[in-house]
Amino acid sequence: MRTQSRREFIRTVGLAAASAEMLAVLPGGDSMAQAQRVGRKKPNVILVITDDQGYGDLGCHGNPVIKTPNLDKLHGESVRLTDFHVDPTCSPTRSALMTGHYSTRTGVWHTIMGRSLLGRHEVTMADVFSANSYRTGIFGKWHLGDNYPYRPQDRGFDEVLIHGGGGVGQGPDYWANDYFDDTYLHNGRLEKFAGYCTDVWFDGALRFIEANRDQPFFCYLTTNAPHGPYNVADKYSKPYRDKGVPDRQANFYGMITNIDENMGRLMERLKAWGLEENTVLIFMTDNGTSGGHSAGMRGKKGSEYEGGHRVPFFIRWPGGDLAGGRDVERLAAHVDVLPTLIGLCGLERPGGVKFDGASLVRLLRGRARRWPDRTLLVHSQRIERPEKWRKSAVMTDRWRLINGKELYDIKADPAQKNDVADGHPAVVGQLRESYERWWADLSKGFDDYCEIVIGSGKQNPTRLMSHDWHSPNPAWSQGAVLRGSKANGFWAVEVERDGTYEIALRRWPVEVNRPITAAISKGRAISATTARIKIADADVTKPIPDEAAEVTFRVTLKAGKTRLQTWFADETGDSRGAYYAYVERL
Repeated sequence: MRTQSRREFIRTVGLAAASAEMLAVLPGGDSMAQAQRVGRKKPNVILVITDDQGYGDLGCHGNPVIKTPNLDKLHGESVRLTDFHVDPTCSPTRSALMTGHYSTRTGVWHTIMGRSLLGRHEVTMADVFSANSYRTGIFGKWHLGDNYPYRPQDRGFDEVLIHGGGGVGQGPDYWANDYFDDTYLHNGRLEKFAGYCTDVWFDGALRFIEANRDQPFFCYLTTNAPHGPYNVADKYSKPYRDKGVPDRQANFYGMITNIDENMGRLMERLKAWGLEENTVLIFMTDNGTSGGHSAGMRGKKGSEYEGGHRVPFFIRWPGGDLAGGRDVERLAAHVDVLPTLIGLCGLERPGGVKFDGASLVRLLRGRARRWPDRTLLVHSQRIERPEKWRKSAVMTDRWRLINGKELYDIKADPAQKNDVADGHPAVVGQLRESYERWWADLSKGFDDYCEIVIGSGKQNPTRLMSHDWHSPNPAWSQGAVLRGSKANGFWAVEVERDGTYEIALRRWPVEVNRPITAAISKGRAISATTARIKIADADVTKPIPDEAAEVTFRVTLKAGKTRLQTWFADETGDSRGAYYAYVERL
């Protein structure tokens, strides 16, 4: 079957839901009773995902230290997927969540290096909701591309309030953001906000919900907390330090306590506005813990073992019979969320799109008497081109095959201490065959790039940052810029139109506007006398004037895919790339 493109889906999808999927929404198939209960209005959806909070970083999951009363309450009111898995790091999880496809299929298998950009062909969750007459909004962390055509506003979101890159204060983010009183991107424009980052995201989400309370909405509330750096107000971390928790972990737990406080605020507002009954509220996290409690599992964030990718998943919809507190123990994953929401909400699904995941509606409603055994896969590549078996987990309800070699009976050995591969060669063989089929299918796209488009009316000028260099060691952070990291790489770009382009090379972003060679704050001065660009057929070198903040080149480019690479070099030939390049079609 040919996969329908994102553009085709948006152009052709109807607004009426398929009748079979409407029935999937209705418990017992009682359409009249359900219609009366929800007033024939499709349910709202709020998907909350936190960053680097693991399965064990919740009071309701047995953490003896952390206090999460509001999330504990939501746990008690929700259907819980207790064997729910994501990829072991940020962008891969988000790409799978947004598309229902394995992350590697979407072009995403890293968090930097141009491998965190969501393939243009993919239909996103926001596309699906938007095409079904929902208002859509994102608040917080996107981490699937900072440039056209990868930004959330290019991928189906109407309202956008986000930071740049993979975290507040990373290279693509506004310079010197530190979680407090920062400058973020609001509908494509930089805007200064007062307050703590998590509070800002929830404030924005609540404004969006209130403004759209009379029509269906999809709200993607995606906090950067508790991702490092672990910055939080003392009132949240001090109670943990007073209990003897080390400073770093106390801050990590304090960030989660702040999230919990905001979750309480969200749930109270939904009730006050009369939205609680007909709102699907989901809480999940994007990978295993980075600074907290692994709940007895092996591994943390980034690991192929259970602690790296098994995470909480709570779903509550009082008006849709998803409430009351119930565990679902069957294997599930991030790729299941989009097909499940299509079924729950009675949405028109994108024609020709074959999901890697499955709708879990029958499981969630307790009607899955014959649920098939499934094999699911996650992995953590974090390199330019994926390597077979690298940091991989092939999973069934009972088994975990790790890196193609180790086998664990997860029911008998949840801590994954005893490798039983030698005793179950047939199981190892079956799981390896599943992986081989998956690899053969997905590896077709491993050499493709997700090119950043330059010269488009959708974004002109375009700011490129070294976070997206294709390079073994890109300068992805503001810390690398401060240090004057001797790194380089190229941006994969696509020139949208023939024309004359101006390319300005900078060490510091425009909001800093300091000389290329100068140090700021705790940074280092660098030695550089020449600037060079290479793009398509153009290869040009210029001297760097004294005290220059940028060196500007003007080149004539033909439409098409190419690479842009830059250099700042001194008389000895010692060099580094320009961390920022501003490209404008004139």
